[in-house]
Amino acid sequence: MQKELRVAAYAVCVRDGRILLARWVARDGGKHWTLPGGGMDHGEDPYDTVIREAEEETGYTVEPLTLLGVDSIRRTHPRRLGADVDFHGLRIVYEARVTGGELRHETDGSTDMAAWYALEEVPALERVGLVDVGLALWRERPALGRVLPSQMNVE
Repeated sequence: MQKELRVAAYAVCVRDGRILLARWVARDGGKHWTLPGGGMDHGEDPYDTVIREAEEETGYTVEPLTLLGVDSIRRTHPRRLGADVDFHGLRIVYEARVTGGELRHETDGSTDMAAWYALEEVPALERVGLVDVGLALWRERPALGRVLPSQMNVE
């Protein structure tokens, strides 16, 4: 089975009780809200990745404030021509604040919208698990930079 490693950096931007999210469009056309961010380019520092990706997906310039933690996921995904891939995602999560720019939607990328949502609205959104992970890291600020499933209550 083919192995694939993806290292990415994401921003948790909370302002006035609202969180900034981007809507990810899956290959099958499904749409789910996620944290702004994405994959690192080869040789890129994750700090620079989160700044670049947040701007691409939301139009905002962000300043990472603190490293909240690292999330590791592993899944098996089918690929074209019937082959499966053993996928390992390493997701570096920062708290960040908006310092400039204007909200806009990404074009020709992996997301199609960006929006602010009240924290109490998040549980009702169609979202990826990373949103819950990011909010748990933001709320709990665990010393080891890791949250357990029992800590991911977003309500």
